[in-house]
Amino acid sequence: MSLMVARSIATSALITAQTRMSVAAANVANADSEGYTRKVATQTAQSTAGVGTGVAVTSIASTVDKYLLASLVAADTRLGAAETTASYTDRLQALYGTVSSTDDETTGTSLANTIADLTDALTQLSGTPESATLQAQVVDDLDAVASQLRSTSDGIQSLRSDADQEIETTVDEINEALATIDDLNDRIVAAKAAGVPTGDLEDARTTALETVASAMDVTSFTDQSGALKIYTASGRTLLDGTVHALSYSSATAVTADTRYPGGFAGIVVDGVDITAQISGGSIGALITLRDETLPDAQADLDGLAVSLADALNAAHNQGTAVPAPSSLGGTTVLDAGDGFSATGTARFAVVDADGKLVASADIDLSTITTVGDLVDAIDAVDGLSASLDADGHLVVTADDADTGVAVGTLTSSVGDGGQGLSDWLGLNDLVTATGASDFSVRSDILANESRLAVSTLDESDPLTVGDTVLPTGSMAVADALVDVFETTHDFAAAGNLGSTTTTFASYASQLVAAVASTAASAESELGVATSVHASASDAVSSQSGVNVDEETALIDELQSAYQAAAQIVSVLNEMFEALLDMVQ
Repeated sequence: MSLMVARSIATSALITAQTRMSVAAANVANADSEGYTRKVATQTAQSTAGVGTGVAVTSIASTVDKYLLASLVAADTRLGAAETTASYTDRLQALYGTVSSTDDETTGTSLANTIADLTDALTQLSGTPESATLQAQVVDDLDAVASQLRSTSDGIQSLRSDADQEIETTVDEINEALATIDDLNDRIVAAKAAGVPTGDLEDARTTALETVASAMDVTSFTDQSGALKIYTASGRTLLDGTVHALSYSSATAVTADTRYPGGFAGIVVDGVDITAQISGGSIGALITLRDETLPDAQADLDGLAVSLADALNAAHNQGTAVPAPSSLGGTTVLDAGDGFSATGTARFAVVDADGKLVASADIDLSTITTVGDLVDAIDAVDGLSASLDADGHLVVTADDADTGVAVGTLTSSVGDGGQGLSDWLGLNDLVTATGASDFSVRSDILANESRLAVSTLDESDPLTVGDTVLPTGSMAVADALVDVFETTHDFAAAGNLGSTTTTFASYASQLVAAVASTAASAESELGVATSVHASASDAVSSQSGVNVDEETALIDELQSAYQAAAQIVSVLNEMFEALLDMVQ
């Protein structure tokens, strides 16, 4: 072997050792860099015609295993969904307050505790129904229940709006990540074609892929050129040399009636709505929260609100305020031509400011067949005028401004539900509500507690003009209102809760418990998802992460090899110099 060949071999050893030390040093420097994987410089012996001619680094590549990486990407998807669900269900739980942990229910902050406060106030009022102070307390506590129902409903819709807006934000993040991957694909393909190392570029691409995977369930593979192709779990193309961007615009306003499709737009790729095809990641969780979890909570709350309103109004319509109001307005929408079916008798009376009878009439409801006939019958009562307003509500007014209107249910039973006539018409409702979002105390009662019904029209037959037929206080209505909360009611299945028969306080507690259970399940899943992700991450790190001690030892080893090669080069240089001296 000539000295030239020997020096070439030694020089190749120097270059190889230097390259490998550079790679090892880069590994050490990036040991704590997120997404970085260990790079390995592969050296290969060089030969010509079977004779060794040195050594060379033939590749510098990442050591990551594609199967371990696939497991990590799947774990990203699960964790993204779990984190999102846990965050929102925790916020949902906070809306409902806390139930008492003791026998003293007033220590809690939930709707059940607010209802308990109202029940206590009504119980006190039933003992002294003429007390203005106790009447005011009942109205205040009822308003607190109404406010809590509305605020909880508003909170649920706010969470839905937040989820919807977060979908739009996350879609933008996915598109940015896809654009990044597309750019890296071009650079990786070009580098591979030129024989340039691509490990660092691949690490950056993997990080971007994890961003996409944490947002939605995707599949991916690397083609022969080194480009990464990405698809949705259902097979819709997201990246195949061209970015197929997602498109989504959040709703400008969200109410309980805002639903997908219709109220909410679809997530679109290439003109196709793929919303229903997204099942994982943070977007999948956000869709489920917006369209299922939170609407179920709203349905439960609405069920409570409507049932409570019906029960309170049925009780309140049994009585009247003292002094009687000069006008009563119904809440039921009617048309004069509507059919009317009822049995029993209802009493309408005109009373003065002291509750003394001015005029009255008992109406036999079995003889009335249309709403128009009913209006005419009431209008025929001496001292009263009755008509349907522009919205179809019955309005009954005392002709003399110094008198008031009082209604007695007596034996009236209207429709299949058997409601008293005043209740069916909504003439003396205590609250108004189509759901939790608009549950409120009747405005005139809220402004003046004396409009609270605390008396009942005398049911004696016959009544005598001039007699007191409306006492200043009657326990009957207050007791009926107390019974609303102390007796059980039938609740239809709605949202998270099945059909049940229980008290309002108990049902409210069940709402809190259901939401707490949902939050606990989400927290449990988050714990599992976090553990799975940590295991997958550890597996990737163990296989492709940087062990600083090992890399340092390798650098020491390569340094020794470098020094040995340098020594050989030095000796060969001396031999060259000696040879040149001999020639000269």
